[in-house]
Amino acid sequence: MKKKESFSKKKFEERILNELNQLLRTKLTDPRVQFVSLTSVDLNSDFSVATVYWDTFNAGTRGDASSAMKGMSGKLRTELSKTMKLRHTPSLNFLYDSQFEDANKISELLKTARESDS
Repeated sequence: MKKKESFSKKKFEERILNELNQLLRTKLTDPRVQFVSLTSVDLNSDFSVATVYWDTFNAGTRGDASSAMKGMSGKLRTELSKTMKLRHTPSLNFLYDSQFEDANKISELLKTARESDS
């Protein structure tokens, strides 16, 4: 009989996301991440690596924000370990989340397709 896990992976991902967003707003003073928002977290199967997806409200600062996020991953991991009281904190990989830009591109393509059909 398989032992039931004490928490679900999805709830743990949501908790990590909430804690990281809170840390980003309260503990970090880097102006490059001022308009960064973390959108989702995906944990691998053994919970050792967390892929954190982020987006920024200002597309022009994406490069600066990307380098800032990668540079702060160690500090964020340390703070995450303290706030969540974890023995084994997953390593954090930050990836830009382009879903909103992709959605806008698709909308524009659909709009031009509708106009060409008319």
